[in-house]
Amino acid sequence: MLLEYFQMIDRITEVNLDEKFMRATSTVPDQSTVFEGHFPGHPLVPGVLMIETMAQCSGILIMHTIDFTRIPLLAGVKEGKLRDFVGPRTELEIKADIEHEGSGFAVTRAEIRAGGKRVANAQLTFTIMSFPTPELQTLIKGQVADMKRQPA
Repeated sequence: MLLEYFQMIDRITEVNLDEKFMRATSTVPDQSTVFEGHFPGHPLVPGVLMIETMAQCSGILIMHTIDFTRIPLLAGVKEGKLRDFVGPRTELEIKADIEHEGSGFAVTRAEIRAGGKRVANAQLTFTIMSFPTPELQTLIKGQVADMKRQPA
């Protein structure tokens, strides 16, 4: 997890296009400038970054279903719950399921677990658009390929 660069997913562990779900993992870094202000002496991952982590897992799943031809952009968060605090060195397991897709949008249900305990969950809505540039499409496809190659 590279908090400063909003790269929240370390490794994709499973993509199931038949059942439309994806699993991924990430480890919260020991040190990050994000922790300098959130909170000094008691570092916690900001809730908005937990939402972003679920959104990235969901977005990667959506791109898999459309063969990376378009890009999903987060448009809404419903039923978002931050159930526990997450600090440095925490191993996260992220899962996203597609609930609905079509007409230029998709809805997912996502959750994050730490130590087997659910720490965050939400229903996320995405607008699906054309990539603004071919370079961005190539970059994202490369990043996702790297996430799949990360060792367990």
